[in-house]
Amino acid sequence: MAKRDYYEVLGVDRDADEKQLKSAFRKLAKELHPDRNPGDEEAEIKFKEVNEAYEILKDPQKRAAYNQLGHAAFDGGGYGPGGGAGFDSDFGASMSDIFDDLFGDFMGAGGGGARRQKTRNGQERGSDLRYNMEISLKDAFEGKTAEITVPSSVTCETCNGTGAKKGTTPSVCSSCGGLGKVRASQGFFTIERTCPVCHGRGEIIADPCHDCSGTGRITKERVLSVNIPAGVEDGTRIRLAGEGEAGLRGGPSGDLYIFLTIEPHEIFSRDGADIFCKVPISMITAALGGQIEVPTVNGERTRMKIPEGTSTAKQFRLKGKGMPVLRSKASGDMYVQVEVETPKNLSRRQKDLLKDFEKASSDDTNPESTSFFAKVKDFFDKSSD
Repeated sequence: MAKRDYYEVLGVDRDADEKQLKSAFRKLAKELHPDRNPGDEEAEIKFKEVNEAYEILKDPQKRAAYNQLGHAAFDGGGYGPGGGAGFDSDFGASMSDIFDDLFGDFMGAGGGGARRQKTRNGQERGSDLRYNMEISLKDAFEGKTAEITVPSSVTCETCNGTGAKKGTTPSVCSSCGGLGKVRASQGFFTIERTCPVCHGRGEIIADPCHDCSGTGRITKERVLSVNIPAGVEDGTRIRLAGEGEAGLRGGPSGDLYIFLTIEPHEIFSRDGADIFCKVPISMITAALGGQIEVPTVNGERTRMKIPEGTSTAKQFRLKGKGMPVLRSKASGDMYVQVEVETPKNLSRRQKDLLKDFEKASSDDTNPESTSFFAKVKDFFDKSSD
């Protein structure tokens, strides 16, 4: 059977650029890959045809030779789109990296975003898992040990993760010799692809385990203990090694990543190890001074002195009353911002007293307003000149 034109195989024009070639190749290769079409010989033939066409056209020198001489430029190749494959590791460069990049999403990419790692005996590292946990500011201050329930895949105890029925063992795949991949050479290059017989496992399970259907793992909920250290911040990530999904066919387990979110607090706000708090004080306390009690993040109270003549928005620092610094003996500070409260719902007696106070006041009593209005008067005087 005559070979089809490589441009026709990929469905692109003869003047297609590198980006268009790669896009067409990716689309067709994913559609026709043996892992997505098990037992479909026609899809496998087309898959080889697509790979052969892309290998030639993506290389500028090979493409130039093909444009000039056609398929004759590569006569003597090991296989064609429907022919047999010769296995020779000395021809050209391997395509394994390209296929790992293209098909990582369905040949073992974990739900946590990490690519599974395969071994020669078909084992695969389990996926990493993510768990979102919300804790209180007090928990972040004190630290705590929490128990979480995580649904994940665990190693099947019936077959010990092999995927084979108890009393039996998987056999080495005769097609790939246990490698999980087969190579086929053509002319100047070699294509390496997943073994279509064992689908990359390197072994055949003739009698699969009844409990796990040959995967070597089952879904189960696990209760885990998580140590949250004092001083953790919003967005802190805690890694529990080996607590992710179990690997396939006895492969190593992935990891579990716990992402912490700290609940907003009704009184305190946080910036790193420092704590901020707004406290209302009366006009009398602000004017005459005094002492007030303020809450601290550890649930206690501390007394704080308010100097005479304190203005609203004045900030006071309480050293060492903030959050502990993660993995350190140091602590942050607490900053208290006072807000002078204007009296409301006054009785007639209170209003009369305030009026008497106003009459008895002088420029020295309200220095800020006196200074401001003096500037305003000066501004208008200059404007009228």
